[in-house]
Amino acid sequence: MADEERSTALTVPTEAKKRRAPKAPELPIVERRNWLIHQHYIRKDYDTCKAIIKEQLQETNGMCEYAIYVQALILRLEGKIQQSLELFQSCAILNPSSADNLKQVARSLFLLGKHKAAIEFYHEAARLNEKDWEISHNLGLCYFFIKDFKNAEEHLNAALQINKQDKTFMMLGKVHLLAGDTDKAIEVYKRAVEFSPENTELLTTLGLLYLQLGKYQKAFVHLGNALTFDPNNYKAILAAGSMMQTHGDFDVAMNKYRVAACAVPENPPLWNNIGMCFFGKKKYVAAISCLKRAHYLSPFDWKVLYNLGLVHLTMQQYASAFHFLSAAINLNPRMGELYMLLAVALTNLEDEDNATRAYEQAVTMDESNPLVNLNFAIFLYNHGDKKRALDQYQEMERKVNLLRDNSGSFEFDSELMDMAQKMGTALQVTESLVWTKPGKDSKSKPNSAAATKTPGAPLGTNQALGQAMSSAASYNKNIQLPTGVSKSPSMPLEPEPDVENAPSPPSDPPGSPEPVEEVNPKPKTSKRKTKVEE
Repeated sequence: MADEERSTALTVPTEAKKRRAPKAPELPIVERRNWLIHQHYIRKDYDTCKAIIKEQLQETNGMCEYAIYVQALILRLEGKIQQSLELFQSCAILNPSSADNLKQVARSLFLLGKHKAAIEFYHEAARLNEKDWEISHNLGLCYFFIKDFKNAEEHLNAALQINKQDKTFMMLGKVHLLAGDTDKAIEVYKRAVEFSPENTELLTTLGLLYLQLGKYQKAFVHLGNALTFDPNNYKAILAAGSMMQTHGDFDVAMNKYRVAACAVPENPPLWNNIGMCFFGKKKYVAAISCLKRAHYLSPFDWKVLYNLGLVHLTMQQYASAFHFLSAAINLNPRMGELYMLLAVALTNLEDEDNATRAYEQAVTMDESNPLVNLNFAIFLYNHGDKKRALDQYQEMERKVNLLRDNSGSFEFDSELMDMAQKMGTALQVTESLVWTKPGKDSKSKPNSAAATKTPGAPLGTNQALGQAMSSAASYNKNIQLPTGVSKSPSMPLEPEPDVENAPSPPSDPPGSPEPVEEVNPKPKTSKRKTKVEE
């Protein structure tokens, strides 16, 4: 009986011992504090995190991969890119089979501007992980920065096949734009909008591209959608306002610009457009004030200087106009229309030699705008050189015919055609008809609609599409406005030859809407002046 009790007493603790949970395994000392490092890092408690990392590395003699990795991330956040690169390289040495380590090395090289070296590391990481969206996207980004657009397009398309992301669509669209393929860029952005219909950046960019191509209805739809999702999107507001400004609705455009001014009060394109709204309303002092604010905020923007020169020409302040136009030419020396405006200012300053040189430079550089040749022909005729004036007139006719052949939809301004007809008559008449030189107080006449809506500087840049684009640049081709609205910007013309009346013809300030006849002056209409809007 006693033996049975003893055996029972021995059995109970043995079974209890078997039911006891096994002891947790000891973590290797190398990884012992990784969880704590991670906790402090995601809480952005970087000082404590760095202190723990230091202790961990001292205990492991610098062999803890995770601690080094997090320390490199913190250094990169602090802007110490080179030091972070060295630490990421240490991680890659400790664990060469990790694609994450190679991606971080490549990222640091990319931030240092070493794009070719970054490409090599991204390719090495891609061999370890072929289906990584981040690797394909960043490879496309690197090729984009070294201007290898073909490879950039290939890798960005591969990234979209792995995982569709808004930033990849945006970058692929930029690649097509820089490669000069606007149609493909629009297709990419349309796919992006279908994938992410509430992304205001994509909607705004697509609207701006349609605006550049003159497709105002589609542009208005996409910009309106962008404003629906984000009423304070200043890029969309600026673009929508510039569309209204293009059509002569200056008051409505100003209301839009007021909203944008609350969001970005120091935006140079905004103040440039506000200034040209005042110019369209003939409030020249207010226009100069706004344009000078835009010039203060962006002193190297040739468009602002161009507009300042134009406004000063309108106000007969020819010396000031010469100053701003000269500065614009220094910043954009390949635009013939700038030299033409400079020649108009020099003509009124009675500097015939330099005006002739400016006109010669303008006709040399401009291959599509007949207004340049017409102004030069009038200038030469004014100074008695009928032979050269006839040559320029014939060159103007050649450009007009070329524009008509290339695009039957081009609309030529009625004032330009009227003046060209008078000039043609003057060049074919007898010597008895006289066209006297304008006096000091005469002012250059404008052509009140971008005479032929000639091509020139494209709308926007990548700032562009990072910044609001120009909606009414007078040198963008294929822009057609609906009938009944005021036309695109004008260029000043040399004083008009009055073939029917011998006396010097009356003339208006550059940018003024309509020529005033000698007898029975007609009321002026509200046509737009020359302007370059941002």
